[in-house]
Amino acid sequence: MKLDISYREIWRVAYPIILGSVAQNILNITDTAFLGRVGEIALGGGVLGGLLYHVLLMLGWGMAMGGQIIVARRVGEGANEAVGRVVEHLLFTLGAFAILIMLFAHALHPAFFSIAVRSNLVCDSASSFFGYRLFGLPFAFLTYSLNAFLIGITRTKVITLTSFITVFVNIVLDYGLIFGNFGLPQMGVRGAALASVIAEIAGATFLLVYISRMNVSKYKLFNFSSFSKKLLKSILDISWPLMLQFSLSIFVWFVFFLIIEKMGETPLAVSNIVRSIYIILMIPIWGFASATNSFVSQHIGKGKSDQVVKLVVKVMVITLASVLVLSALVLLLGDSIIKIYTNDEHIINATLPVIRVIAIAALTMASAFISFNGVSGTGSTKVSFAIEVFTLTFYLGWAYLIAIILAKSLSLVWTSEVLYGILVTVISIIYLRTGRWKNRVV
Repeated sequence: MKLDISYREIWRVAYPIILGSVAQNILNITDTAFLGRVGEIALGGGVLGGLLYHVLLMLGWGMAMGGQIIVARRVGEGANEAVGRVVEHLLFTLGAFAILIMLFAHALHPAFFSIAVRSNLVCDSASSFFGYRLFGLPFAFLTYSLNAFLIGITRTKVITLTSFITVFVNIVLDYGLIFGNFGLPQMGVRGAALASVIAEIAGATFLLVYISRMNVSKYKLFNFSSFSKKLLKSILDISWPLMLQFSLSIFVWFVFFLIIEKMGETPLAVSNIVRSIYIILMIPIWGFASATNSFVSQHIGKGKSDQVVKLVVKVMVITLASVLVLSALVLLLGDSIIKIYTNDEHIINATLPVIRVIAIAALTMASAFISFNGVSGTGSTKVSFAIEVFTLTFYLGWAYLIAIILAKSLSLVWTSEVLYGILVTVISIIYLRTGRWKNRVV
């Protein structure tokens, strides 16, 4: 059967998400570059505090992704009037969930960092960053819920604008609050966290106002009809494996950085710069992966399950081409890119070998994310969770072996990313080709 979706259609849905990711990662680059000027301690504390925050953030992202899968399926089935209730249940549930998480995390995070981090200075920096950053959680969850609606109905252009507003606010406040410019207090690493919180508030507010003025009457959004335990159970049934999966993935990355922290403050600072550059390489991957999720679910809703594997392969081709261009640029301009973050020649020289590793890793991640989101888009989220647990076990085991037991170089430690990408790609493609997901009801 001929695939009824073109590269142009895939690009139409994906590019606003990609541009939104560009904006979000300008935020990441700015934070890292500013904190790099403060010093290695601030840089290391920022990455550890930020990663723990993202562990919590992924709980909301996972539930929103589950809602997005259901929204896309209803659109594919032509049941547009059911979309609004799904989004409303996401909004209320994630709002309450964010408050609950904040209460527990605020009480427990100082003790957690004191146990997990060897350096007292890095521990204090990470705890300070996280304590402020935590207040952005409800607004991030609100944005995720609304994005689930927009991506599910494949109307994604406003996501780009929202992201650029968020980034603009963050850059201005970073410059003011980290260094004490514009008459603002000089707060260092805490200023970076507070700037991000205010930026998230601005982005979420804009997105909510924008959608409330869109013509979305056919989806019955913001009608706020009665609460349905059955619908919530349906959302959670799809979402809980994604929530655990995404949070586990980031938590493992957090542990990965804790392993690197045991290698010393310089390897941790280098890895924070590498992380920022690596995320740039991942930008097109996230955009195409989100589009894959919705396309797969919509195609199944339309009764076109036979096209799913071809669809995933087609998205994979365009994603690999995009990442290949970025990887080539990073390899050519590596030295200049690193100097955006630091002028320290020792750190620059230590970072260059790791850059070569992540340029390769990004290509394996391109195929991994697209095939993996193909699996979750079918509604087989328990399978995707199992794949994640299996592959992350190898990922973390390899990193620990290389860094702690064998005490090898930092660049070799980062080859864990290559291993992960290959394993996820192979297992996901094998599962999709079995066709066992075709009878999955969402």
